[in-house]
Amino acid sequence: MSSTIRRIAVCTGGGDAPGLNAVIRSVVVAAINRGWSATASATASTASCFPSATPTAACSGLTKERVRGIAHLGGTILGTTNRGNPLHFPMKMPDGSTCDVDRSGEILEYFAMKELDALVSIGGDGSLNIANALHQKGLRVGRAQDD
Repeated sequence: MSSTIRRIAVCTGGGDAPGLNAVIRSVVVAAINRGWSATASATASTASCFPSATPTAACSGLTKERVRGIAHLGGTILGTTNRGNPLHFPMKMPDGSTCDVDRSGEILEYFAMKELDALVSIGGDGSLNIANALHQKGLRVGRAQDD
């Protein structure tokens, strides 16, 4: 992984909540002001966290124009889910039983394939616990800070 950030991914997780779009807008504007590009998966965390489950989903760019005027809107323009943890993802086995599988490696591969340098995860405890676990596995996870 490069030490220079050029491209970030923005992901919202958990239930819809007021203020998510304002945070997305702030992250995108701050990234662009630093010379970075910001992307989001077409189906939010599902595509970036489970790319093999959504093979046609592509990263889409987040520009100042795309996030203009969204701060007052409820919910999230990125979509969200409060189901599915890539560290304990239920997979149906050939015998019909279900087994929890760690699919975090797919996320790391997805970030490498898309040349994404960092993740900004927006959500509550569950989303941030997942982001922390991904960080422990080597993914750079962003945090807000004052310059």
